[in-house]
Amino acid sequence: MTFSIKTRKNTVDRLKNEELDLLVIGGGITGAGVALQATASGLKTGLVEMQDFAEGTSSRSTKLVHGGIRYLKTFDVGVVADTVQERAVVQGIAPHIPRPFPMLLPIYDDPSSTFDMFSVKIAMDLYDRLAGVTGTQYANYTISREEVLQREPNLKSDKLLGAGVYLDYVNNDARLVIENIKEADELGGLMASHVKVVGVLHDDNGRINGVKAKDLLTDEEFEIKAKMVINTTGPWVTKTLGLDDKNGEGEVIRPTKGVHLVVDSSRLRVPQPTYFDSGIGDGRMIFVVPRENKTYFGTTDTDYTGDYKHPRVEQTDVDYLLKAINNRYPEAEITINDIEASWAGLRPLLSGNGSSDYNGGGSNTGKVSDESFENLIKTASAEKTLSPSQVSRGSSLKVGDDGLITLSGGKITDYRKMAAGAMELIRKLFKELFNKDVREVDSKKLQVSGGHFDPTNVDETMKFYQKIAMDKGMPAADAADLANRFGSNTSRVISYADDVEAAPGLTLADTLSLHYSVNEEMTLNLVDFLLRRTNYVLFHKDELMMKKDAFVDEMARIMEWNEEEKAAATKQLDETIAESSLAYLK
Repeated sequence: MTFSIKTRKNTVDRLKNEELDLLVIGGGITGAGVALQATASGLKTGLVEMQDFAEGTSSRSTKLVHGGIRYLKTFDVGVVADTVQERAVVQGIAPHIPRPFPMLLPIYDDPSSTFDMFSVKIAMDLYDRLAGVTGTQYANYTISREEVLQREPNLKSDKLLGAGVYLDYVNNDARLVIENIKEADELGGLMASHVKVVGVLHDDNGRINGVKAKDLLTDEEFEIKAKMVINTTGPWVTKTLGLDDKNGEGEVIRPTKGVHLVVDSSRLRVPQPTYFDSGIGDGRMIFVVPRENKTYFGTTDTDYTGDYKHPRVEQTDVDYLLKAINNRYPEAEITINDIEASWAGLRPLLSGNGSSDYNGGGSNTGKVSDESFENLIKTASAEKTLSPSQVSRGSSLKVGDDGLITLSGGKITDYRKMAAGAMELIRKLFKELFNKDVREVDSKKLQVSGGHFDPTNVDETMKFYQKIAMDKGMPAADAADLANRFGSNTSRVISYADDVEAAPGLTLADTLSLHYSVNEEMTLNLVDFLLRRTNYVLFHKDELMMKKDAFVDEMARIMEWNEEEKAAATKQLDETIAESSLAYLK
Protein backbone atom coordinates (compact mmCIF):
# COMPACT_ATOMS: atom_id res chain seq x y z
CA MET A 1 0.00 0.00 0.00
CA THR A 2 1.40 3.41 -0.95
CA PHE A 3 1.38 6.37 1.43
CA SER A 4 2.32 9.40 -0.62
CA ILE A 5 1.28 12.71 -2.15
CA LYS A 6 -0.75 10.63 -4.61
CA THR A 7 -2.83 8.96 -1.88
CA ARG A 8 -3.07 12.11 0.21
CA LYS A 9 -5.87 13.64 -1.88
CA ASN A 10 -8.05 10.59 -1.32
CA THR A 11 -7.28 10.70 2.41
CA VAL A 12 -8.28 14.37 2.66
CA ASP A 13 -11.44 13.70 0.64
CA ARG A 14 -12.41 10.95 3.06
CA LEU A 15 -11.71 13.20 6.05
CA LYS A 16 -14.10 15.73 4.51
CA ASN A 17 -16.88 13.30 3.71
CA GLU A 18 -16.87 10.48 6.27
CA GLU A 19 -17.64 10.71 9.98
CA LEU A 20 -14.81 9.38 12.09
CA ASP A 21 -15.00 7.60 15.39
CA LEU A 22 -11.87 9.40 16.58
CA LEU A 23 -9.90 12.35 15.26
CA VAL A 24 -6.37 12.83 16.58
CA ILE A 25 -4.96 16.36 16.40
CA GLY A 26 -1.16 16.30 16.27
CA GLY A 27 1.22 13.97 14.45
CA GLY A 28 4.11 13.77 16.87
CA ILE A 29 4.91 10.62 18.81
CA THR A 30 1.94 10.89 21.20
CA GLY A 31 -0.63 11.36 18.44
CA ALA A 32 1.00 8.68 16.31
CA GLY A 33 0.79 6.21 19.20
CA VAL A 34 -2.88 6.99 19.83
CA ALA A 35 -3.72 6.76 16.12
CA LEU A 36 -2.09 3.35 15.79
CA GLN A 37 -3.78 1.88 18.87
CA ALA A 38 -7.16 3.36 17.94
CA THR A 39 -6.99 2.06 14.37
CA ALA A 40 -5.89 -1.38 15.56
CA SER A 41 -8.86 -1.46 17.95
CA GLY A 42 -11.26 -1.06 15.04
CA LEU A 43 -12.12 2.61 15.46
CA LYS A 44 -12.41 4.65 12.29
CA THR A 45 -9.51 6.96 13.03
CA GLY A 46 -8.11 10.08 11.43
CA LEU A 47 -5.04 12.11 12.32
CA VAL A 48 -4.09 15.59 11.15
CA GLU A 49 -0.74 17.30 11.60
CA MET A 50 -0.08 20.89 10.52
CA GLN A 51 3.57 20.18 9.59
CA ASP A 52 5.39 17.04 8.55
CA PHE A 53 4.95 14.12 10.91
CA ALA A 54 7.40 14.55 13.83
CA GLU A 55 8.48 17.98 12.59
CA GLY A 56 8.00 19.51 16.03
CA THR A 57 9.24 18.12 19.35
CA SER A 58 9.34 14.49 18.26
CA SER A 59 12.30 14.92 15.91
CA ARG A 60 14.22 17.18 18.29
CA SER A 61 14.91 15.02 21.35
CA THR A 62 18.26 13.80 22.69
CA LYS A 63 17.66 10.72 20.51
CA LEU A 64 17.92 8.31 23.41
CA VAL A 65 15.31 6.09 25.04
CA HIS A 66 16.76 7.31 28.30
CA GLY A 67 16.06 5.53 31.56
CA GLY A 68 16.11 8.73 33.60
CA ILE A 69 18.51 7.70 36.34
CA ARG A 70 18.65 11.40 37.28
CA TYR A 71 15.10 11.18 38.64
CA LEU A 72 16.32 8.96 41.48
CA LYS A 73 17.96 12.10 42.82
CA THR A 74 14.56 13.54 43.75
CA PHE A 75 12.92 10.26 44.78
CA ASP A 76 10.95 9.97 41.53
CA VAL A 77 11.21 6.19 41.62
CA GLY A 78 7.93 5.89 39.78
CA VAL A 79 9.23 7.94 36.85
CA VAL A 80 12.28 5.69 36.55
CA ALA A 81 10.19 2.53 36.91
CA ASP A 82 7.83 3.72 34.18
CA THR A 83 10.67 4.69 31.90
CA VAL A 84 12.96 1.68 32.14
CA GLN A 85 10.09 -0.81 31.94
CA GLU A 86 8.48 1.01 29.05
CA ARG A 87 11.81 1.22 27.25
CA ALA A 88 11.83 -2.57 26.96
CA VAL A 89 8.28 -2.49 25.58
CA VAL A 90 9.21 0.06 22.92
CA GLN A 91 12.19 -2.07 21.92
CA GLY A 92 9.78 -4.99 21.47
CA ILE A 93 7.32 -3.13 19.25
CA ALA A 94 9.95 -1.21 17.26
CA PRO A 95 12.98 -3.53 17.46
CA HIS A 96 14.82 -1.88 14.56
CA ILE A 97 14.88 1.54 16.24
CA PRO A 98 15.96 1.62 19.94
CA ARG A 99 19.29 -0.14 20.47
CA PRO A 100 21.08 -0.87 23.75
CA PHE A 101 24.20 1.24 24.24
CA PRO A 102 25.58 1.37 27.81
CA MET A 103 26.05 4.82 29.32
CA LEU A 104 29.22 5.99 31.06
CA LEU A 105 28.60 8.25 34.08
CA PRO A 106 31.89 9.81 35.30
CA ILE A 107 31.94 10.82 38.96
CA TYR A 108 33.83 13.88 40.16
CA ASP A 109 34.73 15.04 43.65
CA ASP A 110 32.64 18.18 43.47
CA PRO A 111 30.04 19.52 45.94
CA SER A 112 27.58 20.09 43.08
CA SER A 113 27.88 16.54 41.68
CA THR A 114 24.71 14.49 41.60
CA PHE A 115 26.34 11.23 42.69
CA ASP A 116 29.46 10.00 44.44
CA MET A 117 30.91 6.51 43.90
CA PHE A 118 28.80 5.09 46.73
CA SER A 119 25.50 6.62 45.76
CA VAL A 120 25.88 5.96 42.03
CA LYS A 121 26.22 2.23 42.71
CA ILE A 122 23.07 2.22 44.84
CA ALA A 123 21.23 4.22 42.17
CA MET A 124 22.38 1.90 39.38
CA ASP A 125 21.45 -1.23 41.35
CA LEU A 126 17.97 0.17 41.93
CA TYR A 127 17.79 1.23 38.30
CA ASP A 128 18.70 -2.29 37.16
CA ARG A 129 16.14 -3.80 39.49
CA LEU A 130 13.41 -1.56 38.10
CA ALA A 131 14.54 -2.39 34.54
CA GLY A 132 14.72 -6.12 35.21
CA VAL A 133 18.32 -6.45 33.99
CA THR A 134 20.01 -7.45 37.25
CA GLY A 135 22.27 -10.42 36.58
CA THR A 136 22.19 -10.02 32.80
CA GLN A 137 24.83 -8.86 30.32
CA TYR A 138 23.42 -5.36 30.76
CA ALA A 139 23.88 -5.20 34.55
CA ASN A 140 25.66 -2.08 35.81
CA TYR A 141 29.20 -1.91 37.12
CA THR A 142 31.68 0.68 38.32
CA ILE A 143 35.15 1.37 36.99
CA SER A 144 38.15 3.12 38.51
CA ARG A 145 39.54 6.50 37.60
CA GLU A 146 42.29 4.84 35.58
CA GLU A 147 39.80 2.72 33.64
CA VAL A 148 37.69 5.79 32.86
CA LEU A 149 40.70 7.58 31.39
CA GLN A 150 41.62 4.51 29.36
CA ARG A 151 38.17 4.65 27.77
CA GLU A 152 38.03 8.40 27.42
CA PRO A 153 41.54 9.85 27.71
CA ASN A 154 40.28 13.33 26.84
CA LEU A 155 38.01 13.54 29.89
CA LYS A 156 39.05 15.96 32.59
CA SER A 157 41.18 14.00 35.05
CA ASP A 158 41.23 16.53 37.90
CA LYS A 159 39.07 15.30 40.80
CA LEU A 160 37.82 12.34 38.72
CA LEU A 161 36.94 9.47 41.08
CA GLY A 162 35.70 6.78 38.70
CA ALA A 163 32.49 6.06 36.85
CA GLY A 164 29.36 4.00 36.72
CA VAL A 165 28.27 2.13 33.59
CA TYR A 166 24.61 1.25 33.12
CA LEU A 167 22.18 0.29 30.38
CA ASP A 168 20.71 2.93 28.11
CA TYR A 169 19.34 2.96 24.57
CA VAL A 170 19.98 5.10 21.53
CA ASN A 171 16.92 6.05 19.48
CA ASN A 172 15.82 7.53 16.17
CA ASP A 173 12.96 9.72 17.30
CA ALA A 174 11.58 10.84 13.93
CA ARG A 175 11.62 7.32 12.52
CA LEU A 176 9.76 6.00 15.54
CA VAL A 177 6.99 8.47 14.70
CA ILE A 178 6.80 7.69 10.99
CA GLU A 179 6.77 3.94 11.62
CA ASN A 180 3.77 4.35 13.95
CA ILE A 181 2.05 6.55 11.35
CA LYS A 182 2.75 4.09 8.52
CA GLU A 183 1.36 1.18 10.53
CA ALA A 184 -1.79 3.14 11.35
CA ASP A 185 -2.18 3.96 7.66
CA GLU A 186 -1.65 0.32 6.73
CA LEU A 187 -4.41 -0.69 9.14
CA GLY A 188 -6.84 1.77 7.56
CA GLY A 189 -6.32 5.00 9.48
CA LEU A 190 -6.56 8.32 7.64
CA MET A 191 -3.23 10.04 8.29
CA ALA A 192 -2.75 13.55 6.84
CA SER A 193 0.18 15.91 7.26
CA HIS A 194 0.04 19.64 6.46
CA VAL A 195 -3.56 19.88 7.62
CA LYS A 196 -4.08 22.49 10.33
CA VAL A 197 -6.98 22.64 12.76
CA VAL A 198 -8.33 26.20 12.78
CA GLY A 199 -11.53 25.73 14.80
CA VAL A 200 -13.77 23.20 16.50
CA LEU A 201 -17.33 22.04 15.84
CA HIS A 202 -20.09 21.30 18.35
CA ASP A 203 -23.46 19.60 18.12
CA ASP A 204 -26.73 21.11 19.35
CA ASN A 205 -25.92 20.01 22.90
CA GLY A 206 -22.56 21.78 22.91
CA ARG A 207 -20.54 18.59 22.60
CA ILE A 208 -17.49 18.62 20.34
CA ASN A 209 -18.16 16.64 17.16
CA GLY A 210 -15.35 17.63 14.84
CA VAL A 211 -13.03 20.42 13.72
CA LYS A 212 -12.57 23.03 11.07
CA ALA A 213 -9.38 22.29 9.16
CA LYS A 214 -7.24 23.88 6.48
CA ASP A 215 -5.21 21.96 3.92
CA LEU A 216 -1.97 23.93 3.93
CA LEU A 217 -0.97 22.54 0.53
CA THR A 218 -4.11 23.80 -1.24
CA ASP A 219 -5.41 26.49 1.20
CA GLU A 220 -8.81 24.76 1.16
CA GLU A 221 -10.81 24.86 4.39
CA PHE A 222 -13.19 22.05 5.29
CA GLU A 223 -14.86 20.31 8.21
CA ILE A 224 -13.96 16.94 9.72
CA LYS A 225 -16.73 15.24 11.69
CA ALA A 226 -15.84 12.84 14.50
CA LYS A 227 -17.61 11.27 17.47
CA MET A 228 -14.57 12.06 19.60
CA VAL A 229 -11.59 14.35 19.28
CA ILE A 230 -8.26 14.08 21.12
CA ASN A 231 -5.71 16.87 21.37
CA THR A 232 -2.15 15.50 21.30
CA THR A 233 -0.34 18.61 20.10
CA GLY A 234 2.54 18.66 22.59
CA PRO A 235 3.78 22.22 23.15
CA TRP A 236 0.73 23.45 21.20
CA VAL A 237 -1.77 21.84 23.60
CA THR A 238 -2.75 25.11 25.26
CA LYS A 239 -2.91 26.94 21.93
CA THR A 240 -5.15 24.18 20.51
CA LEU A 241 -7.43 24.41 23.55
CA GLY A 242 -7.68 28.13 22.83
CA LEU A 243 -9.65 27.27 19.68
CA ASP A 244 -12.40 25.72 21.83
CA ASP A 245 -14.41 28.22 23.85
CA LYS A 246 -16.64 25.46 25.27
CA ASN A 247 -13.81 23.32 26.63
CA GLY A 248 -13.62 24.93 30.08
CA GLU A 249 -10.39 25.07 32.04
CA GLY A 250 -7.74 23.16 30.10
CA GLU A 251 -4.20 21.96 30.58
CA VAL A 252 -1.53 24.66 30.58
CA ILE A 253 1.79 23.75 29.00
CA ARG A 254 5.06 25.38 29.99
CA PRO A 255 7.40 24.79 27.06
CA THR A 256 11.14 24.71 27.63
CA LYS A 257 13.76 24.71 24.90
CA GLY A 258 16.45 22.07 24.55
CA VAL A 259 19.43 22.46 22.23
CA HIS A 260 21.94 19.92 20.86
CA LEU A 261 25.14 20.57 18.90
CA VAL A 262 26.98 18.22 16.51
CA VAL A 263 30.73 18.10 15.82
CA ASP A 264 32.89 15.67 13.90
CA SER A 265 34.21 12.78 15.96
CA SER A 266 37.76 13.88 15.11
CA ARG A 267 37.11 16.96 17.26
CA LEU A 268 35.48 15.10 20.15
CA ARG A 269 35.72 11.33 20.24
CA VAL A 270 33.79 9.27 22.77
CA PRO A 271 33.44 5.47 22.62
CA GLN A 272 29.99 5.35 24.21
CA PRO A 273 27.24 7.71 25.41
CA THR A 274 28.57 9.71 28.35
CA TYR A 275 26.53 11.58 30.92
CA PHE A 276 27.95 13.97 33.50
CA ASP A 277 27.21 16.95 35.70
CA SER A 278 27.76 20.20 33.84
CA GLY A 279 30.55 21.09 36.26
CA ILE A 280 29.36 24.67 36.54
CA GLY A 281 27.25 24.26 39.67
CA ASP A 282 23.80 24.52 38.12
CA GLY A 283 22.63 21.01 38.99
CA ARG A 284 22.20 20.03 35.35
CA MET A 285 23.64 17.09 33.46
CA ILE A 286 24.96 16.86 29.90
CA PHE A 287 24.83 14.03 27.38
CA VAL A 288 27.65 13.37 24.91
CA VAL A 289 26.68 10.78 22.31
CA PRO A 290 28.65 9.21 19.43
CA ARG A 291 26.62 8.70 16.24
CA GLU A 292 27.52 7.96 12.63
CA ASN A 293 31.11 9.27 12.96
CA LYS A 294 29.90 12.41 14.68
CA THR A 295 29.50 13.40 18.33
CA TYR A 296 26.56 15.43 19.59
CA PHE A 297 26.02 16.94 23.01
CA GLY A 298 23.22 18.63 24.95
CA THR A 299 20.99 19.69 26.32
CA THR A 300 19.91 23.11 27.52
CA ASP A 301 16.68 23.69 29.42
CA THR A 302 15.29 27.21 29.26
CA ASP A 303 11.76 28.58 29.36
CA TYR A 304 10.49 29.46 25.91
CA THR A 305 7.99 32.04 24.71
CA GLY A 306 8.99 32.48 21.06
CA ASP A 307 7.73 30.94 17.82
CA TYR A 308 6.64 27.39 18.69
CA LYS A 309 6.89 26.31 15.08
CA HIS A 310 10.44 27.51 14.69
CA PRO A 311 12.61 27.42 17.84
CA ARG A 312 16.21 28.34 17.08
CA VAL A 313 19.60 27.86 18.66
CA GLU A 314 20.78 31.15 20.14
CA GLN A 315 24.26 32.33 21.04
CA THR A 316 23.54 31.85 24.76
CA ASP A 317 22.67 28.19 24.12
CA VAL A 318 25.96 27.66 22.29
CA ASP A 319 27.95 29.46 24.97
CA TYR A 320 26.43 27.32 27.73
CA LEU A 321 27.07 23.99 26.00
CA LEU A 322 30.59 24.89 24.87
CA LYS A 323 31.47 26.00 28.41
CA ALA A 324 30.23 22.67 29.80
CA ILE A 325 31.84 20.50 27.13
CA ASN A 326 35.21 22.27 27.23
CA ASN A 327 35.20 22.03 31.01
CA ARG A 328 34.87 18.24 30.90
CA TYR A 329 37.07 17.82 27.79
CA PRO A 330 39.64 20.59 28.39
CA GLU A 331 41.91 19.64 25.47
CA ALA A 332 39.07 19.60 22.94
CA GLU A 333 38.75 23.39 22.76
CA ILE A 334 35.54 23.15 20.75
CA THR A 335 34.41 26.45 19.22
CA ILE A 336 31.31 27.49 17.32
CA ASN A 337 33.22 26.96 14.08
CA ASP A 338 33.45 23.23 14.87
CA ILE A 339 29.67 22.89 14.99
CA GLU A 340 28.47 21.14 11.83
CA ALA A 341 24.80 20.81 12.76
CA SER A 342 22.38 21.52 15.56
CA TRP A 343 18.77 21.23 16.57
CA ALA A 344 16.44 22.97 18.99
CA GLY A 345 13.20 21.52 20.30
CA LEU A 346 10.44 22.34 22.78
CA ARG A 347 9.48 20.06 25.65
CA PRO A 348 5.77 20.00 26.53
CA LEU A 349 6.18 20.23 30.29
CA LEU A 350 3.05 20.54 32.39
CA SER A 351 2.82 23.91 34.10
CA GLY A 352 2.05 22.13 37.37
CA ASN A 353 5.69 21.06 37.56
CA GLY A 354 7.18 23.44 40.10
CA SER A 355 10.44 23.60 38.18
CA SER A 356 11.75 21.93 35.10
CA ASP A 357 12.91 18.51 36.20
CA TYR A 358 14.19 17.69 32.74
CA ASN A 359 17.74 16.47 33.16
CA GLY A 360 18.05 17.82 36.68
CA GLY A 361 16.69 21.34 37.06
CA GLY A 362 18.56 23.95 39.04
CA SER A 363 16.44 23.37 42.13
CA ASN A 364 17.99 19.92 42.41
CA THR A 365 21.52 21.17 42.78
CA GLY A 366 23.82 19.17 45.00
CA LYS A 367 24.88 15.69 45.95
CA VAL A 368 22.46 13.07 47.21
CA SER A 369 23.14 12.27 50.85
CA ASP A 370 23.44 8.77 52.31
CA GLU A 371 20.33 9.43 54.37
CA SER A 372 18.46 10.43 51.23
CA PHE A 373 19.40 7.17 49.57
CA GLU A 374 18.16 5.17 52.52
CA ASN A 375 14.82 6.95 52.08
CA LEU A 376 15.00 6.28 48.36
CA ILE A 377 15.42 2.56 48.88
CA LYS A 378 12.43 2.53 51.23
CA THR A 379 10.41 4.44 48.64
CA ALA A 380 11.37 1.97 45.94
CA SER A 381 10.43 -0.98 48.08
CA ALA A 382 6.97 0.47 48.62
CA GLU A 383 6.50 1.59 45.02
CA LYS A 384 3.73 -0.10 43.07
CA THR A 385 4.04 -0.23 39.32
CA LEU A 386 1.28 1.50 37.40
CA SER A 387 -1.02 -0.77 35.45
CA PRO A 388 -0.45 -0.71 31.70
CA SER A 389 -3.68 1.18 31.10
CA GLN A 390 -2.73 4.15 33.25
CA VAL A 391 -1.13 7.24 31.82
CA SER A 392 2.54 7.69 32.75
CA ARG A 393 3.77 10.12 35.37
CA GLY A 394 4.57 13.59 34.09
CA SER A 395 1.65 13.45 31.68
CA SER A 396 -1.98 14.49 31.88
CA LEU A 397 -5.23 13.08 30.45
CA LYS A 398 -8.26 15.34 30.76
CA VAL A 399 -11.75 15.62 29.27
CA GLY A 400 -13.05 19.15 28.74
CA ASP A 401 -16.59 20.35 29.44
CA ASP A 402 -17.51 19.73 25.80
CA GLY A 403 -15.86 16.32 25.58
CA LEU A 404 -12.55 17.32 23.99
CA ILE A 405 -9.89 14.90 25.27
CA THR A 406 -6.43 16.31 25.90
CA LEU A 407 -3.35 14.11 26.35
CA SER A 408 -0.30 16.17 27.23
CA GLY A 409 3.15 16.14 28.79
CA GLY A 410 5.14 12.95 29.10
CA LYS A 411 8.35 11.82 27.43
CA ILE A 412 9.02 10.07 24.14
CA THR A 413 9.79 6.83 26.00
CA ASP A 414 6.29 6.84 27.51
CA TYR A 415 4.35 7.39 24.31
CA ARG A 416 2.91 3.86 24.06
CA LYS A 417 1.82 3.88 27.69
CA MET A 418 0.26 7.34 27.38
CA ALA A 419 -1.67 6.18 24.31
CA ALA A 420 -2.85 3.05 26.12
CA GLY A 421 -4.15 5.20 28.99
CA ALA A 422 -6.00 7.41 26.52
CA MET A 423 -7.48 4.38 24.79
CA GLU A 424 -8.81 3.00 28.08
CA LEU A 425 -10.67 6.29 28.56
CA ILE A 426 -11.87 6.33 24.94
CA ARG A 427 -13.26 2.79 25.22
CA LYS A 428 -15.10 3.78 28.39
CA LEU A 429 -16.56 6.91 26.76
CA PHE A 430 -17.70 5.04 23.65
CA LYS A 431 -19.58 2.59 25.84
CA GLU A 432 -21.18 5.32 27.96
CA LEU A 433 -22.04 7.76 25.20
CA PHE A 434 -22.67 5.57 22.16
CA ASN A 435 -23.20 2.10 23.65
CA LYS A 436 -20.35 0.96 21.42
CA ASP A 437 -17.93 -1.74 22.50
CA VAL A 438 -14.40 -0.97 21.34
CA ARG A 439 -12.01 -3.88 21.06
CA GLU A 440 -9.05 -3.76 23.44
CA VAL A 441 -5.70 -4.49 21.82
CA ASP A 442 -2.49 -5.45 23.60
CA SER A 443 -0.44 -2.44 22.63
CA LYS A 444 2.66 -4.02 24.16
CA LYS A 445 2.62 -6.44 21.23
CA LEU A 446 1.41 -4.04 18.53
CA GLN A 447 4.50 -3.78 16.37
CA VAL A 448 5.06 -0.74 14.20
CA SER A 449 5.88 -0.68 10.51
CA GLY A 450 9.38 -2.05 9.98
CA GLY A 451 9.29 -3.80 13.33
CA HIS A 452 7.59 -7.04 12.35
CA PHE A 453 10.25 -9.48 13.49
CA ASP A 454 11.47 -11.18 16.66
CA PRO A 455 12.76 -8.46 19.01
CA THR A 456 14.97 -10.99 20.80
CA ASN A 457 16.91 -11.65 17.60
CA VAL A 458 17.65 -8.17 16.26
CA ASP A 459 21.29 -8.62 15.27
CA GLU A 460 20.69 -11.75 13.20
CA THR A 461 17.61 -10.22 11.60
CA MET A 462 19.55 -7.11 10.61
CA LYS A 463 22.24 -9.31 9.04
CA PHE A 464 19.53 -11.10 7.06
CA TYR A 465 18.12 -7.84 5.69
CA GLN A 466 21.63 -6.57 5.05
CA LYS A 467 22.31 -9.64 2.90
CA ILE A 468 19.15 -8.99 0.88
CA ALA A 469 20.49 -5.54 0.06
CA MET A 470 23.99 -6.80 -0.66
CA ASP A 471 22.55 -9.36 -3.08
CA LYS A 472 21.36 -6.38 -5.15
CA GLY A 473 24.95 -5.20 -5.42
CA MET A 474 24.94 -2.79 -2.51
CA PRO A 475 28.16 -2.33 -0.46
CA ALA A 476 28.02 -3.89 3.00
CA ALA A 477 28.00 -0.55 4.86
CA ASP A 478 25.17 0.86 2.74
CA ALA A 479 23.22 -2.37 3.09
CA ALA A 480 23.59 -2.34 6.88
CA ASP A 481 22.46 1.28 7.04
CA LEU A 482 19.40 0.45 4.96
CA ALA A 483 18.50 -2.56 7.12
CA ASN A 484 18.86 -0.64 10.36
CA ARG A 485 16.72 2.22 9.09
CA PHE A 486 13.88 0.27 7.53
CA GLY A 487 13.84 -3.04 9.45
CA SER A 488 11.33 -5.50 8.06
CA ASN A 489 10.47 -3.03 5.28
CA THR A 490 13.96 -3.45 3.81
CA SER A 491 12.71 -5.94 1.24
CA ARG A 492 10.10 -3.39 0.11
CA VAL A 493 12.82 -0.76 -0.27
CA ILE A 494 15.01 -3.17 -2.23
CA SER A 495 12.11 -4.08 -4.52
CA TYR A 496 12.41 -0.62 -6.10
CA ALA A 497 15.68 -1.82 -7.61
CA ASP A 498 13.61 -3.86 -10.08
CA ASP A 499 12.64 -0.60 -11.79
CA VAL A 500 15.16 1.99 -10.57
CA GLU A 501 18.91 2.31 -11.01
CA ALA A 502 21.25 4.46 -8.97
CA ALA A 503 20.54 8.07 -9.87
CA PRO A 504 23.43 10.20 -11.18
CA GLY A 505 25.48 11.37 -8.20
CA LEU A 506 23.69 9.08 -5.72
CA THR A 507 24.35 5.58 -4.46
CA LEU A 508 21.84 2.81 -5.05
CA ALA A 509 20.97 2.93 -1.33
CA ASP A 510 20.29 6.68 -1.53
CA THR A 511 18.16 6.26 -4.63
CA LEU A 512 16.06 3.38 -3.30
CA SER A 513 15.60 5.11 0.07
CA LEU A 514 14.36 8.24 -1.64
CA HIS A 515 11.93 6.41 -3.92
CA TYR A 516 10.56 4.35 -1.03
CA SER A 517 10.19 7.37 1.26
CA VAL A 518 8.39 9.43 -1.37
CA ASN A 519 6.05 6.59 -2.28
CA GLU A 520 5.48 4.98 1.11
CA GLU A 521 6.44 7.45 3.88
CA MET A 522 4.58 10.62 2.85
CA THR A 523 7.83 12.43 2.09
CA LEU A 524 6.72 15.65 0.40
CA ASN A 525 9.95 17.64 0.18
CA LEU A 526 13.71 17.35 0.48
CA VAL A 527 13.78 18.43 4.14
CA ASP A 528 11.32 15.68 5.08
CA PHE A 529 13.71 13.15 3.60
CA LEU A 530 17.12 14.56 4.46
CA LEU A 531 16.31 15.68 8.01
CA ARG A 532 13.55 13.38 9.35
CA ARG A 533 13.43 10.20 7.21
CA THR A 534 17.24 10.09 7.19
CA ASN A 535 19.93 11.88 9.21
CA TYR A 536 21.80 13.53 6.35
CA VAL A 537 21.40 17.11 7.61
CA LEU A 538 22.43 16.28 11.17
CA PHE A 539 25.18 13.70 10.82
CA HIS A 540 26.35 13.66 7.19
CA LYS A 541 26.68 17.31 6.21
CA ASP A 542 29.86 16.94 4.12
CA GLU A 543 28.39 14.06 2.14
CA LEU A 544 25.10 15.92 1.77
CA MET A 545 26.79 18.98 0.30
CA MET A 546 28.41 16.77 -2.35
CA LYS A 547 25.12 15.03 -3.18
CA LYS A 548 22.67 17.88 -2.68
CA ASP A 549 22.12 18.70 -6.36
CA ALA A 550 21.72 15.01 -7.16
CA PHE A 551 19.05 14.64 -4.45
CA VAL A 552 17.26 17.71 -5.79
CA ASP A 553 17.32 16.39 -9.35
CA GLU A 554 16.08 12.91 -8.43
CA MET A 555 13.30 14.13 -6.17
CA ALA A 556 12.21 16.64 -8.80
CA ARG A 557 11.97 13.76 -11.25
CA ILE A 558 9.95 11.57 -8.87
CA MET A 559 7.63 14.40 -7.80
CA GLU A 560 7.38 15.81 -11.34
CA TRP A 561 8.30 19.31 -10.16
CA ASN A 562 8.55 22.18 -12.62
CA GLU A 563 11.52 24.56 -12.45
CA GLU A 564 9.75 26.92 -10.06
CA GLU A 565 8.83 24.11 -7.67
CA LYS A 566 12.35 22.71 -7.88
CA ALA A 567 13.85 26.10 -7.07
CA ALA A 568 11.54 26.54 -4.08
CA ALA A 569 12.43 23.09 -2.76
CA THR A 570 16.14 23.82 -3.15
CA LYS A 571 15.78 27.13 -1.30
CA GLN A 572 13.95 25.41 1.56
CA LEU A 573 16.72 22.82 1.85
CA ASP A 574 19.49 25.43 1.70
CA GLU A 575 17.83 27.43 4.47
CA THR A 576 17.48 24.31 6.63
CA ILE A 577 21.14 23.38 6.20
CA ALA A 578 22.28 26.94 6.92
CA GLU A 579 20.20 27.15 10.08
CA SER A 580 21.28 23.73 11.30
CA SER A 581 24.95 24.66 10.82
CA LEU A 582 24.38 27.96 12.70
CA ALA A 583 25.46 30.10 9.74
CA TYR A 584 23.58 33.03 11.30
CA LEU A 585 25.81 32.91 14.39
CA LYS A 586 29.16 32.30 12.70
